[in-house]
Amino acid sequence: MHIKYTQLSLGIRGVEPVAILSVEKLNKRYDKFALKDVSFVLEKGYIMGFIGLNGAGKTTTLKSIMNLVHPDSGNVKVAGQDFLANEVELKQEIGCMFGGVDFYSKQKLKNITSVVKRFYKEWSDDAYQGFLKRFSLDEDKKVGELSAGMKVKYSLALALSHNAKLFILDEPTGGLDPAARDDLLELFQEMVEDGEKSILFSTQITTDLDKCADFITYIADGEIIASMSKDDFIQTYKVVKGTRDQLSGSLLERMIAVKKNSFGFSGLIKTEEIPADTELSVEMRTLEDIMIYYARKERQTDEKPAV
Repeated sequence: MHIKYTQLSLGIRGVEPVAILSVEKLNKRYDKFALKDVSFVLEKGYIMGFIGLNGAGKTTTLKSIMNLVHPDSGNVKVAGQDFLANEVELKQEIGCMFGGVDFYSKQKLKNITSVVKRFYKEWSDDAYQGFLKRFSLDEDKKVGELSAGMKVKYSLALALSHNAKLFILDEPTGGLDPAARDDLLELFQEMVEDGEKSILFSTQITTDLDKCADFITYIADGEIIASMSKDDFIQTYKVVKGTRDQLSGSLLERMIAVKKNSFGFSGLIKTEEIPADTELSVEMRTLEDIMIYYARKERQTDEKPAV
């Protein structure tokens, strides 16, 4: 599968792009699911949104990167170094968040923190206290007393407080109200301003990516569909609309997914596949629209309907 990588650093910051994270041909097979040659690159100083439907392989990929799930094959490099060969040292450079902290439900936050901080050479109490204040967290509360959103905030406070350079976050905005999500996305943008830190985060909330993401990596059924700048990703696809008579066999073959209605049809297509002399209506769409059409494609593939 062809993947387009768009290098943003050169020309914007006037420096050669430097990869903080390089993922090459990760494979992991389960009975009913597999990661297949997952590859992408994240440069220093940027935010990458990792998107795909539930079950597409986002969490498995992130856990494979961190060796929390052992991939069958493939290679991960962090700051140019092989991750498996230097796992202990490189994990000092990574701020990681996966899910909540429910299994410590009877523990106070300050007790959990006192254990976690011992693992990091550059733990900063000042930074940690700053995040507690920013997230309105009370250290004397027990985990079981926190809402789902507050558990997310606490996990983030831990991930952000040891001077990491790469942040790998699984659904960090999940469970947060709109105001809290907006504050977090603003924080993400502040974090990468120095050009030294990078963020890879998975999400189902595409409007969050509209606000802060530089790159988009899209995964479907364990395979990377595209990994490129957000603007290029959106430009790569268009929605075309027309009458049923215009839905010829040659056009249908080019479409990624089609919706038919009593007036005609609409469908997602790659921009390069649109006929030059088309009389169809052509529209730009959002990240969410693109995901919806890809979801339709997967259903059509599974159900094999007559279109």
